[in-house]
Amino acid sequence: MKLSTVPAADGFYMPAEFSPHRATVIIFPERPGSWGYGAEPAQKVFAELIRHIAEDEWVYVIVSDKMEKKAEALFADLENVILLVIPSDDSWARDVAPTFVTDGRNVRGVDWQFNAWGGEYDGLYAHWENDNALAAEFCELAGYECYDAHPFVMEGGSIHSDGEGTVMVTESCLLSKGRNPSLSKAEIEQKLRDYLGCEKILWLPRGIYNDETNEHVDNVCAFIAPGEVVLAWTDDESDPQYPLSKASLDYLESVTDARGRRIKVHKLPIPDVPVRITEHDLAGYTFEEGEDEREVGERLAASYVNFYFTNNSVMLPQFGGENRESDARAVRIMSKLCPGRRIVPIDAREIIIGGGNIHCITQQIPALQLK
Repeated sequence: MKLSTVPAADGFYMPAEFSPHRATVIIFPERPGSWGYGAEPAQKVFAELIRHIAEDEWVYVIVSDKMEKKAEALFADLENVILLVIPSDDSWARDVAPTFVTDGRNVRGVDWQFNAWGGEYDGLYAHWENDNALAAEFCELAGYECYDAHPFVMEGGSIHSDGEGTVMVTESCLLSKGRNPSLSKAEIEQKLRDYLGCEKILWLPRGIYNDETNEHVDNVCAFIAPGEVVLAWTDDESDPQYPLSKASLDYLESVTDARGRRIKVHKLPIPDVPVRITEHDLAGYTFEEGEDEREVGERLAASYVNFYFTNNSVMLPQFGGENRESDARAVRIMSKLCPGRRIVPIDAREIIIGGGNIHCITQQIPALQLK
């Protein structure tokens, strides 16, 4: 059922991702302009990720009619994987599945307007009707009431919540001309308060260099506890990421959260060697008319911050090759920062060449708990 009120008015808020989950939502990949070579390499990684997450919680796997039988066979042995047949344009569940809010007794979805990360201004593909309809359809099939936030354009990857009144975003994304150009910054803040039940918005200036989402926050900075974040970082001042991360660090060190706490920032270095599109990668794609195309040598927005919390684990991207030392360093850092969780390294190169990473392809459904 679609609701015309806003979550804040009903006492609902967005919990932190590190809070208990009921389930995770994932969309099985097949789009030929995102996932090369018939999506087979990406599907193997998605399947591995689904299996790891299913050790900790339920997983809803959204599939097309075409992929239903394949997914049934892949996950037949997993009792806590639920397949839902819903049309989609791609596989970025973080951005097109609902954002979930709770009052501790009930969980509801928020259905944002989706326009492929910029619509006609700088969107990444020409048709996004299925993705725009997916959140409401998921809620209907899975049995969740749903807040209708249309026509406010937003994606789940552009927000991080600490669950205690603070939401973190980037100016580069939420103030981009392809989102809500008719709204002022103050009006956008009010929308976030209304739909996420938060009290304070932290506006990081920038995200990850060359991030085609206009620099989603989930690729550059994430809450790991109330008042505590990891920030994508490089010490190399000649790297184009350095001024972006430095601007966010300076900002974070100058603000407090909704509870008045100073923000504790942990640096999580990006891969030492930029991850780039190869000739082999490019040969596997089939781009549609109006779809953003890739180029050999294109630097991808690879970041270890694009991890995903499950109930007991951290699904952490790994990039391999020349970045094995960087990968191991990220595991060590996250192991120290999340001592109560298992760190699960996931070979995520097949995800990043699609344009995002582990956090981008997952969306959590919170467990019921009193605030």
